[in-house]
Amino acid sequence: MDDKIKKLKEWVAESDNIVFFGGAGVSTESGIPDFRSVDGLYNQQWKYPPETILSHSFFIKDPEEYYRFHRAKLVVEGVKPNRVHLRLAELEREGKLRAVITQNIDGLHQAAGSKNVLELHGSILRAYCSKCRKPYPADVINYGSGVPRCSCGGVIRPDIVLYEEGLDQDILYRSVEYIRNADMMIVGGTSLNVYPAAGLINYYRGNKLVLVNRSATSYDSYADLVIHDTLGEVFDQI
Repeated sequence: MDDKIKKLKEWVAESDNIVFFGGAGVSTESGIPDFRSVDGLYNQQWKYPPETILSHSFFIKDPEEYYRFHRAKLVVEGVKPNRVHLRLAELEREGKLRAVITQNIDGLHQAAGSKNVLELHGSILRAYCSKCRKPYPADVINYGSGVPRCSCGGVIRPDIVLYEEGLDQDILYRSVEYIRNADMMIVGGTSLNVYPAAGLINYYRGNKLVLVNRSATSYDSYADLVIHDTLGEVFDQI
């Protein structure tokens, strides 16, 4: 066993207050594309740049084009939790993992059995009216055609954080508290380039900060343990 994996395994064994913070790399093994990889969503051709389409102002201006993109690119059929999601759920059941903080909107952590999941960017599995805030099932936005509308006439939207929108302050506050109190923090599958989410790592006060990512991040020098590998390979061994 690799020395770094051995150390990670030892730390997990002796810890009972672990927080996991994850990004797109957690879900790529489930077939959900990484937004910023070479063959990811952000490098595919579209009428407008994805950053533009996924913004609040664009959603207001052209909801029809937004939904054409949403259904074609954000909705991925038949996805299931992978070995990372499943192992994290196990660690929670074992009383070791206190919270999963995720930038993903796919709901796969909950599908794997994790109970305490803080979704920084919301979920594609929930929807509500942008005018009266009446909740709607996700099928209304994820399938069909055209712009889904509420009985009040408002446009139904996904419960996700679009560009130009702020994060939910309650979720942000709870995330900070879990990180501050953690004896171990595992950060995985994220380039740590998306703020304010990436800035949460600065609230960790312990000495077991683990970064697992295929490529280097700007926070590697701050970590107590850095593993450059896929999350699946690493979690298979812990």
